[in-house]
Amino acid sequence: MSPKNSSTLSDSQANPDFEKALQIGRPPNIVKLFPNSKALIVSGKFIDLALLAKGNAITMAANGRSSFVIRGALKAAQKANAALIIEIAKSEGGANAYCAVNYWNIARIVDAACNELEITIPVAIHADHYGLKNDQDVEAAKIEIPSIFEAGITSIAIDASHMPDDKNLLANLELNPYIPKWAGLETEIGEIKGKEGLSTVEEALFLIQGLNAHDIFPNWIALNNGTTHGIEASDQGIQVDLTAQIHEALTKYNVSGAQHGTSGNNSDRLREIAAKTRTTKANVATALQMISWGLEVNDYGNAQLDDQGNFIKVKDQGVTEELWSEMVAYAQKQNWQGGNYKKLNLSFENKLLGQPAEIRERMARRVEDFIYNMLVNVLNTQDTAPLAVAAILSAGSYDAAPKADRIEDPAEWTPEKIIARAATIESDKGPEGDFDD
Repeated sequence: MSPKNSSTLSDSQANPDFEKALQIGRPPNIVKLFPNSKALIVSGKFIDLALLAKGNAITMAANGRSSFVIRGALKAAQKANAALIIEIAKSEGGANAYCAVNYWNIARIVDAACNELEITIPVAIHADHYGLKNDQDVEAAKIEIPSIFEAGITSIAIDASHMPDDKNLLANLELNPYIPKWAGLETEIGEIKGKEGLSTVEEALFLIQGLNAHDIFPNWIALNNGTTHGIEASDQGIQVDLTAQIHEALTKYNVSGAQHGTSGNNSDRLREIAAKTRTTKANVATALQMISWGLEVNDYGNAQLDDQGNFIKVKDQGVTEELWSEMVAYAQKQNWQGGNYKKLNLSFENKLLGQPAEIRERMARRVEDFIYNMLVNVLNTQDTAPLAVAAILSAGSYDAAPKADRIEDPAEWTPEKIIARAATIESDKGPEGDFDD
């Protein structure tokens, strides 16, 4: 399994480590759904462990808004011999989705692509930004979360960052029984809203300590560390020093970082976050969508605009010029601009899939080239696939052991004491508004 000679499924069958990992590493929901599959779909826990084992390395969590993105990401990771996460957020693929790929079909799409393309690297399927904004959302989640795991999700991000600190922690505690113990787990403080409402050490400790007291050990914590979702490049971007400070404060709880808003940050800053923080997961969404369509982007995937503020379509890249013109006309009719072009994913899914094979292939290939460069030349992710396999074999199971032990006293983290503690936290949540997940 080297980058120079990527394994095929037939090759992998002669690899005893791969075969053993395939036998023991796939969680029960994946085995039930795909009993005869050769796709190594695993818990997000093992992906995190692989990146920690390499050190100063981050894997991409590719938001699979379309099958083109998913196929390109899988082929890039195979070429780089890298462990990978494929994800979709609640806003992208939940009940009110703007993408045809959703929480309930993404595992089937990934599994099918892995078998078709002879993908042998370990892949986690992550429910990103499972957003909770009020008590009603928490109650609905008790029904919906089991359904997405039944559909093949292997990792989840509980995002109650929109709520006050006490309600964020209490929501995480209330929903944890509905998440399989073997699944990867991400939690979050601070909505992702750029340089406003930056996360603090105090907030991070409050959330992680409270979870620890109740025997909940997240793999990742996401912060508002200066980034934004969407197409806008921040004038500040990732606040590396802030991120490192928070990660340092959480050292004894052994939680890794999840970097959101990656599309708006240049390669040097991403290399710095890999080198100086405990980040092992970097979400990329908008960049991959724009790249698959054939739009002009800078070196870190931010779409470029012409003098009139319009996206620039690269000739003979991505979708056909005719289909792009139709997509633009439709967006203009809906009064969609900038980041709202994301809504075209659902509206044009069938037309995108109906293009000639050579067009579909070049869409995926453009994504593949971008992701491969990111994995190898920016995120230091190459050759982490065997490390994930080794972690599975070491665990002897589809369930990795927790990365941390309980060190907090549960008696100090009752609901009443959580509310009282939260009242003492000084933080700036930033401006009100509907910040996209």
